[in-house]
Amino acid sequence: MLDRPIEYLKGIGPQRAEVLKKELGIFFFGDLLTHYPFRYVDRTKFHAIREISEELPHVQLRGVIERLELVGTKNAKRLIVLFKDNTGMVELVWFKGYNWMAQQLKMGTDYIVFGKATLFNGRYNIAHPEITAATPEVISQQSALQSVYNSTEKMKLRGLDSEGIRKAQRHLLSQLHAQNIPETQSNAVMEEQQLMSRFTAFQKIHFPETPDELRRAEVRLKFDELFYIQLRLLKLNKTRAHTVQGFVFSKVGDHFNDFFKRYLPFELTGAQKRVLKEIRLDAGSGRQMNRLLQGDVGSGKTLVALMSMLLALDNGFQACLMAPTEILAQQHFATFSELLGKLPLKMALLTGSSKSKARKQIHTELMSGEINILIGTHALIEDIVQFKNLGLVVIDEQHRFGVAQRAKLRDKNSCPPHTLIMTATPIPRTLAMTLYGDLDTSVIDELPPGRKAIKTEHFKESQRLRVYGFMKEQIERGRQIYVVYPLIEESEKMDYQNLQQGYDHLLTEFPQPRYQISIVHGRLTNEQKEAEMQRFIKGETQIMVATTVIEVGVNIPNASVMVIESAERFGLSQLHQLRGRVGRGAEQSYCVLMTGYKLGPDSRLRMDTMVRTNDGFEISEVDLKLRGPGDIEGTQQSGIMDLKLANLAQDGKILQIARQVAQGVLDEDMNLELEKNRVYKIELERQLHNRQNWSKIG
Repeated sequence: MLDRPIEYLKGIGPQRAEVLKKELGIFFFGDLLTHYPFRYVDRTKFHAIREISEELPHVQLRGVIERLELVGTKNAKRLIVLFKDNTGMVELVWFKGYNWMAQQLKMGTDYIVFGKATLFNGRYNIAHPEITAATPEVISQQSALQSVYNSTEKMKLRGLDSEGIRKAQRHLLSQLHAQNIPETQSNAVMEEQQLMSRFTAFQKIHFPETPDELRRAEVRLKFDELFYIQLRLLKLNKTRAHTVQGFVFSKVGDHFNDFFKRYLPFELTGAQKRVLKEIRLDAGSGRQMNRLLQGDVGSGKTLVALMSMLLALDNGFQACLMAPTEILAQQHFATFSELLGKLPLKMALLTGSSKSKARKQIHTELMSGEINILIGTHALIEDIVQFKNLGLVVIDEQHRFGVAQRAKLRDKNSCPPHTLIMTATPIPRTLAMTLYGDLDTSVIDELPPGRKAIKTEHFKESQRLRVYGFMKEQIERGRQIYVVYPLIEESEKMDYQNLQQGYDHLLTEFPQPRYQISIVHGRLTNEQKEAEMQRFIKGETQIMVATTVIEVGVNIPNASVMVIESAERFGLSQLHQLRGRVGRGAEQSYCVLMTGYKLGPDSRLRMDTMVRTNDGFEISEVDLKLRGPGDIEGTQQSGIMDLKLANLAQDGKILQIARQVAQGVLDEDMNLELEKNRVYKIELERQLHNRQNWSKIG
């Protein structure tokens, strides 16, 4: 029944079906059933026309049409209906679909009207209201909570506004029976979690009679969505642990010990020690490690990755690190070279800019095992790049790589190498459980000793001279400053002009030869960018004007001020990443957020959050609430963020329970072979049908 084409549903037909397919992706009965309402309104209360006010979020009226006329010409044409009850009159207006509406409406018929009233030229009107003949059937169907559905203008022209979709849902549910909606939870779990049946949940999500019914229906359907994501991820993890063998890093040898005892630049934090222990246990277990390493900007993830690579070398393996940009790859190579310069090992850097002669030498020395550690960009995944014995892969800022790209690194050895995935973008707990539920997770939640918290302040355009004065004061103290402009691809030309104007303005405020300014943006060649970066790194320039190319990878301890222009155009995650470019030295560092005068509520919340806290995980939670999970970097490519009802920003408690239940099911019966778990096996196979299996990589 749920696989029937939507055109065969009563009241739909071929033309409406075509619109549903194009506008909402509704092809089958089952698609319509899971097109959930986005809100509910109380339809038991009727207002008198004389009670209408703009303060009311909506009004529901009952009355008759007094007059109806089409007025205006061409683009200004509209349908105006004079609607009355025994207390007064109100205008109903249609600017689109007016010809169709004019044919449907009849004078003298008793109608129910629902919509938002606005005051125009001293009179109230309601634009594009829902209007339904007040038949005994409609009156009897008026429930305390009426579902409201998303629609589009093209759908409304075909009579598929919220009311039209509601009618279609009613027709659909009248045809369905419990046997058409297979149960997806065992009796034991339904009883333990006090879940209503799936069939009842679908009925009550579309046509609830009480708020409690609606709440219970939402809990049941959200639980199902989150439970099967967790069941799938946890099952993949357990399967991999039992079937995918990994190299055994059985010893801690000279490379690791020499570095730890003689060359470690500072004492490891407790969090770094804990994470290293987790990695050592994982890599020595005989199963392939797939570990996510989370840590705020500057928390010391790179050092942990480096020591993990030395562990691989001590056990006779090679290691590689893949970074998303050349700047970041070069930064890692420079950092590793400085830290490991006195140890007897060989490193190489491979990027798109590597010359062909150097490439050939790297390829040869990788195959012979002469190169111990390879650092690079996407160039690492080329087929020609072959290792003698790759044992550990480190992927930095993994959300910038596609799944297939990461899979290619896994195939660089006959037995899959251990994988350590690093991210400096803190991931909210609920999102991490969903996106990376099949990975083991480590978190570095301490900053190295001596680091001072970055002070963040928000300034408007009228305070710019004050900011310039502060910048000059910091330069006098020997500090360096970043000034970052937004870069959004759709308006790249405008952004470039903004950056150029800002640069010219700074040249006026900070004149040569007293001050020197570097500039880096996407229109420069790699050689030009590198030259400008080097001038700044060497201290030849005091100010670096840049787009977000400096978001990751640049580590300049003397840069202690980050000025972010048009900060309201950045997301919270990006603001936090940019702020992390300073605060690398022992001096007090500052982040200055420059915005226009008018800020919307979301922009104001972002600025207030940045000023209030430096905690990346707290910031990520606010970001999740503001943007939703689908917009957080990396989630779109994951293939599991197709949630129709559950909301990770709000449903963390349901997610935790669903994960615990899924874990309990698999602990008892990993292959879902028991009769009571048959329902899970059937539904999981249905969901996995045609799904690409990316479980073998992180």
